[in-house]
Amino acid sequence: MTAVTPLTTGRRPPAGRSRSRRGRIGWLFVGPFMAVFALVFLAPIAYSLYLSFFRDQLVGGTSFVGLDNFRRAFEDDQFWAAVGRVALFLAVQVPVMLGLALLVALALDSGRLYGKSFFRISVFLPYAVPAVVATLMWGFIYGTRFGLVGNINDAFNVSLPDPLSPSLVLASIGNIVTWEFIGYNMLIFYSALRVVPKSLYEAAEIDGAGQWRIIAAVKIPAIRGALVIATIFSVIGSFQLFNEPSILQSLAPNAITTYFTPNLYTFTLSFSGRQQNYAATVSLVMGVVTMIIAYAVQLRGMRKEA
Repeated sequence: MTAVTPLTTGRRPPAGRSRSRRGRIGWLFVGPFMAVFALVFLAPIAYSLYLSFFRDQLVGGTSFVGLDNFRRAFEDDQFWAAVGRVALFLAVQVPVMLGLALLVALALDSGRLYGKSFFRISVFLPYAVPAVVATLMWGFIYGTRFGLVGNINDAFNVSLPDPLSPSLVLASIGNIVTWEFIGYNMLIFYSALRVVPKSLYEAAEIDGAGQWRIIAAVKIPAIRGALVIATIFSVIGSFQLFNEPSILQSLAPNAITTYFTPNLYTFTLSFSGRQQNYAATVSLVMGVVTMIIAYAVQLRGMRKEA
C-alpha cells in the first residue's frame, strides 16, 4: 500500500479566534483616533451637559437646579433675538455667497476666462487672510472718521451711510464673511466640476444644447452633492458667527450688543457675567438648533438628488 502524505502539517486556527484577532488589530489602529475624539469632542459636551444642571449662586454656592437653566434659555428674549439675527444673516448671506462662488467656479470651468490661474488665486486669496485681520481691515474701511468711507465723504463732499450703524451693521458683517469665504466655496464647486465626465457635455452639445442649457441641465445637477456640503458648512458657520461682531464691537458699541449673536452672548455670559452654567446651557441649545437645521438641509438636498 502507498502511504498518503497530508497536504498540510499544521492546523488552521478556528474562525472565531481569527475574527477576534482581526478585531483587536482594527481597534489598535482606530484607538488613537477614538481617544482624541473622546477627549476633544465627547468630553466637552459631557462637561457642558453636567454644568447645565447646576447654578452658581452667591449664597449657597453651586446647587443642583435640574432643568431650570434650559427653561430659562427657552424664555430668554435676548438669546432668541440673537438666534433670529443669525437666522436672518443665514437666509440672506449664504445664498448670495454660494451664488457668487458658483458663478466664479462656472466661469473658471468654462475655459473661456483669460488669466484663469491668476483669477483663481485672486478669488481664493481672501480665505488665506485670518478672520481677525480681515475684520480689522474692513473695520478701517467702514470708518466714517478715519476710514475709507470718511475719506470718500470728505473728498466728494457727500454723506454716505455709516456701514456700522445699527441698521447696516449686519449687512456689513455679511459683506466681510462673503469676501472671506467666496474663494473657499468656489474651490469646492470648481473641484466638483473638474471630475464631471466630458462625455456629458459632448452629448448635450450633440443634442443641440447651448452653454446656459448645459449649465442648468448638466453641470449644476452633477455637483449637487458639493452644493449640499457647502450649504451645510455655511449654515453651521452662520450660527457660529463670533469673530466679526466681537472685533467690530469696539468700533460700533451702540450697534453690536453683547447678545448680538448666540456665540457672542455665550462668551459674554461666561467671561463677563460669570455665568458658566447658563452659558453651557445656551451652547447646548444652540448646538441642537444648528444640528436640526443642518440635518434638514441635508435631507432636502438628498431628496432632490434622489
